[in-house]
Amino acid sequence: MKRQILTVLTAVALASAANVATAADVAAGKAKAASCAGCHGANGISAVPTYPNLAGQKEAYLTKQMKAFKDGSRTDPTMNAMAKPLSDADIANISAFYAGLK
Repeated sequence: MKRQILTVLTAVALASAANVATAADVAAGKAKAASCAGCHGANGISAVPTYPNLAGQKEAYLTKQMKAFKDGSRTDPTMNAMAKPLSDADIANISAFYAGLK
């Protein structure tokens, strides 16, 4: 019984540590998003009607779309080029930054 409890507690501790380790860094996302501001606005609100506003979008949606641009399953010449060099951490950080803007 003690071994089972220890196993469960270890699993919970490892899961908690994994969540902390993968938490997005909003400050890093803001810095990385500087190159996005030309089209999407400094605060995620685009001045150009054909470019989407990113401020306040759901984090999971932004992540999904940027990954699709990166892997080419969603195509736009500009966005494919912008997303290609981003790491998964960069994408998570940028998504967290824009999701936190209102």
